[in-house]
Amino acid sequence: MPQAIDVESLLVRLTEVGIALTSEQDLKKLLGQIVREARQLCQAEAGSLYLREGAGLRFVVAQNDILDRRERDVTSRVFESSLMPLSESSLAGYVGVTGNVLNLPDAYEIESTKPYQFNRAFDLKNDYRTRSILLVPMRAPQAGVIGVLQLINARGPDGEVIAFDQRLEGLMCSLASQAAVAVRNAQLTEQLKNAYRDTVIALSVAAEFRDKDTAAHIHRMSHYCKVIAEHMSLPSADVEIVLFASPMHDVGKLGVPDAILQKPGKLTEVEYKEMQNHTLYGERILSISDAEILRISREIAATHHEKWDGTGYPRRLKGETIPLFGRIAALADVFDALCSRRCYKDPMPIEQAVDIVTRDTGTHFDPVVVEAFLRGLPDILHYKQLYADDKLELGKL
Repeated sequence: MPQAIDVESLLVRLTEVGIALTSEQDLKKLLGQIVREARQLCQAEAGSLYLREGAGLRFVVAQNDILDRRERDVTSRVFESSLMPLSESSLAGYVGVTGNVLNLPDAYEIESTKPYQFNRAFDLKNDYRTRSILLVPMRAPQAGVIGVLQLINARGPDGEVIAFDQRLEGLMCSLASQAAVAVRNAQLTEQLKNAYRDTVIALSVAAEFRDKDTAAHIHRMSHYCKVIAEHMSLPSADVEIVLFASPMHDVGKLGVPDAILQKPGKLTEVEYKEMQNHTLYGERILSISDAEILRISREIAATHHEKWDGTGYPRRLKGETIPLFGRIAALADVFDALCSRRCYKDPMPIEQAVDIVTRDTGTHFDPVVVEAFLRGLPDILHYKQLYADDKLELGKL
């Protein structure tokens, strides 16, 4: 039975979808949204999306109603992200290379003379049956085909699997083109963010460069801040801000003499006072702009040594008068310092460092921040391992 298609309604919906796609800048969310919207427009049981990556196609999104109903972890177990060669021998590869649309009533009945064939391995492994498939290229201006959108098993009015109506091909090509532009914009935004973060890291390393043991600390500490913010259920924009702003927390060390910064023994009272001044130096260095990231960076630099009970420095701020991002950075900074080797000490065992954080709840640290830290501890330990000192070279931070 052919699909019942109201082309006029689909065109209206297509316009709405296009507008929605342009407003999403988070690449991961955008890719999932593209597949969901395409499936809904075509009444497809499943769908997937490939993005071009060098000489291959990266399998980045997969959705499948049948496998979901079997209570399978579709995204992490069944559909693991993988890279396949960009070759005409596969269905997605053929569309990626040629830019042609493929609309197959039954993937198991492809003529042997075709350059492409369907790989049944997934179906056999997961007790699934792929029948109708619609694959369309994702074209972006000046970039060509950047990906392939694949829809599987169109459903008819009674729920039966049917072929995809040919009238859907043009609509899906239009959607895929809109999606491609949105993806390219999101990718460029992500690249700009990464470039900004790389610049921030490079500047931050300048403050730490005189002590190679602390350079990786910048990466760890900023990611700890991100995890804590996530587990405090802060908005995603705030999570991103603290990730990008916190690496500058110790930039004020540029103003501290080497003799103090690298001294292996205990600092004198005068030397300790000068070391404390790095918070004020950082605040001054980052006062060149009122841009949000620099404003938050300045706030963190100035307050990450304040304490919840008001005994910190440089201004003895207390409780919630300490900016939230400063409170988050304070915990992240101390925990990493405790667990890291320094010229004047050996690293502390993780359990002991966690005990100290817990003990100092309500004195040094905001109790709410500590709770989030403890909830996110597995993720924090992941980043501790990922950015271990012995895994990072100074020139490759």
